[in-house]
Amino acid sequence: MTNGIPHRGIPFFVADDVRYNFSVYDVVRKGMPTSMRQGFDNEKYIELQAANIRKRIAQFGGKLYLEFGGKLFDDYHASRVLPGFEPDTKFRMLESLVDDVEIVIAINANHIEKNKARGDLGITYDEDVLRLADIFRAHGFRIAGVVLTQYAGQPAADVFRHRLADLGITCKLHYPIEGYPHDIDLIVSEDGYGKNEFVETTRPLVVVTAPGPGSGKLATCLSQLYHEHKHGVEAGYAKFETFPVWNLPLNHPVNIAYEAATVDLDDANIIDSFHLEAYNKTAVNYNRDVEAFPVVKALMGKILGESPYQSPTDMGVNMVGFAISDDEACRDASLAEIVRRYFTAAVNVKRTGTGEEQVGRLKAIMQKAGIDKGYLPTRAAALEREEETGGPVGAMMLADGSVITGKTSERLGAASSLLMNALKTVTGVDVEEDVIDDGAIDPICRLKTEQLDSKNHRLHSDETLIALSISSATSQTAKRVIAGLPKLRGCDAFFSVIISQTDEELYRKLGINVCCEPKYERHTFYHK
Repeated sequence: MTNGIPHRGIPFFVADDVRYNFSVYDVVRKGMPTSMRQGFDNEKYIELQAANIRKRIAQFGGKLYLEFGGKLFDDYHASRVLPGFEPDTKFRMLESLVDDVEIVIAINANHIEKNKARGDLGITYDEDVLRLADIFRAHGFRIAGVVLTQYAGQPAADVFRHRLADLGITCKLHYPIEGYPHDIDLIVSEDGYGKNEFVETTRPLVVVTAPGPGSGKLATCLSQLYHEHKHGVEAGYAKFETFPVWNLPLNHPVNIAYEAATVDLDDANIIDSFHLEAYNKTAVNYNRDVEAFPVVKALMGKILGESPYQSPTDMGVNMVGFAISDDEACRDASLAEIVRRYFTAAVNVKRTGTGEEQVGRLKAIMQKAGIDKGYLPTRAAALEREEETGGPVGAMMLADGSVITGKTSERLGAASSLLMNALKTVTGVDVEEDVIDDGAIDPICRLKTEQLDSKNHRLHSDETLIALSISSATSQTAKRVIAGLPKLRGCDAFFSVIISQTDEELYRKLGINVCCEPKYERHTFYHK
């Protein structure tokens, strides 16, 4: 233990690059977490999931409205806690059903008015609707239309509605219903769902998705069911949520990691009491879904004559739990994700001064999972090396279990140094070998300080990749190094200080899981 930092008795050696002051830890795999091991069978999941959806369509006479929760194209949380799950797996599953699928995108008119944005993409919900539509169309899906929920004449919603019309996208309006969701008789009547505009669909599977939570996906599905049955069309409803995994134990790390991911909502996974009562079987569900089930059951019963479901778990079609191939790997990956969520929240407190309650809840979640913030081996390596060098350090665990470090140098920041060290290591290039040509680095440094008024001449990681790309035009070694970028996808990186958002975004684009110690390099009031 060094300065209270355990390094698990793992031997290492350090080699310093004289010119750029790089360093590398070559750490024996023994004792390391198994998070880099594959724990999920992607192809099995796609097959099982598609088959279960087809079965559910048949259950309702050939037409199903499927509420699609969570992220469809870029589910990086799932890929982190279920190693082997590809971020676009759910989308690929839908592609196997493409000829039977229509898409309805719901967006809350109030969210448009408030300019609500996705935190991960930095775009507003209305822009995300267009992004989603483009992606679906590019892959051969039919867009049935966009539904503006909770529409009450909001000016910004009207602007967006006209924009959709100009783009040739069908837009329908759904209105607020007084007494929703408890006044069942009013909701399921001509003065409730009956006032909503109907989206005409012709295919067996109608996927209802949205840019974010609170968009009105469930209400859209039930409104459509009401109109379908008024038109004499048999149709049903089901819900597709990946987490929590209903057939894993309540306190399985995969499910606890979902609580960590939704800590801002202050919700929790619970046992589905309705499922236990109806079938004497234990199933895990989300507390809000369990609490809302009596109302949803009553609404469906009013629309269909009888509710087909006895529990919120019944409504789901999720088969992800049946495709876990290595439970230990998924457990370890989930524990690492919980710790990353903690550091992300702690850094946010440092950056914004808000969110301390989320940090407190994440501490409690870590305790429930039986871990602490020292769980990540990359943290121990980064902090220990920082103590030795006196400057910022980053550490990355590679797929083979080795931990690589990089420190701030004269020309490169810690994020850039770490990235270069990792790339050299995975491509078999000597860490001390010069890869980036001076003629590529120096002009960028001068541009930053002389023309762009930057006080920091060191290259960020994106600038370093540009310099490396320029060098690759004349250097086979540089070309070889930059070709190693895909090998870093899924790796974990930890920094001893808060890195710039530019560096953080670049790492995330590369598929590297990144988190930082919640402290700044400089003791100043303003940080950018």
